[in-house]
Amino acid sequence: MGDAFIRHIELLGYEKRFFPSQHYVYMFLVKWNDLSEKLIYRRFTEIYEFHKELKEMFPIESGDINMEKRIIPHLPAPKWFDGQRSTQNRQGTLAEYCYMLVNLPHKISRCLHVVSFFKVRPDDMNPITDSQIKKPEVFLLPKDAKKNPTDITGPIVLQTYRAIADYEKSSTSEMALKAGDMVDVVEKSESGWWFCQMKNKRGWVPAAYLEPMDGPDESEEQEPNYAGEQYLVRKSYTAVEEDELTLKEGDTIEVIHKLLDGWWVVRKDETTGYYPSMYLQKSGEPNTSVKSELRNRGAPPRRSTIRNAKSIHKQSRKQISQETYRRNSKKYIQSRRNMKENFQNKANVITEKTEREENKPKAQPAVPPRPSKDLILNRCTESTRRKIL
Repeated sequence: MGDAFIRHIELLGYEKRFFPSQHYVYMFLVKWNDLSEKLIYRRFTEIYEFHKELKEMFPIESGDINMEKRIIPHLPAPKWFDGQRSTQNRQGTLAEYCYMLVNLPHKISRCLHVVSFFKVRPDDMNPITDSQIKKPEVFLLPKDAKKNPTDITGPIVLQTYRAIADYEKSSTSEMALKAGDMVDVVEKSESGWWFCQMKNKRGWVPAAYLEPMDGPDESEEQEPNYAGEQYLVRKSYTAVEEDELTLKEGDTIEVIHKLLDGWWVVRKDETTGYYPSMYLQKSGEPNTSVKSELRNRGAPPRRSTIRNAKSIHKQSRKQISQETYRRNSKKYIQSRRNMKENFQNKANVITEKTEREENKPKAQPAVPPRPSKDLILNRCTESTRRKIL
């Protein structure tokens, strides 16, 4: 029998896993030429890395030389924060991508890179789990959606961003930009540094200098979590701007709002302010070498510090003041509620006391004692003295 190749790849759905931390994996049923069917699990970041390497192997078919000759399908870059909604919405895109991939010319669809990626791995057979953590949650794709993947997806487009200002790189791993440059985002790190490519150049770029071509990017940001998530400060930072916080290594804080430029709104006691996300680590999360390396980098610039930004959008970004963060804080609202209840209780006590005093019968004036006979004879008039004689 000849070399193994894939006949069909079917997306079944995705799993929400909780070990070693919460993440999502897609489930694929891979049908091989020997009529065997294997179930595999892959993260989207893995799939995207596979896609990038495939494009490098076939530069003509990927459109790097001439876009008109591109036959390898597009695949959007991963978002910096992959939640359940983005995982679910991406299913149609992946289903169509796999369908088109298998139907490419044999030199691509049957190459070792494709075959190796979709082969069964040991962790596909026995996923790493922890008995103390709840089991994965499975979300299957509806059966009707599997029949025709083109019915469940829109057009697949690359995530292209435009530079809003000039940026001079400060290290060899970064990439310089000119205002108006268009780049493809390969990786969005929550640190605020994004890995981008532009023609033959690649490197890290501050997210604050980029904006998407199709509109403001607030939709990619999570909504503020006023209850706050517990984080530990892994690297000290001294505030430069008035709305930033100065924190020391080892401090425990609460993250309220995770922003794309890598500057998160955090709360320490009752004070809120911005702090570099790359210097923070979620409580209970293991410290990895990648995170340690990130903390050795400098903090990215903030959006508000970019001068002469040539934005293509008239719509300004959503701005939330520190006072708004504070007033919407669950702690602040609870303290206000407690104060109101205490005030109401005191008012009720005063009202009851006043009512009791008003309902109490009023005391009658005391009758003065009758003066003695000697006192009348010494101090009263003649007519009064005659009445007692």
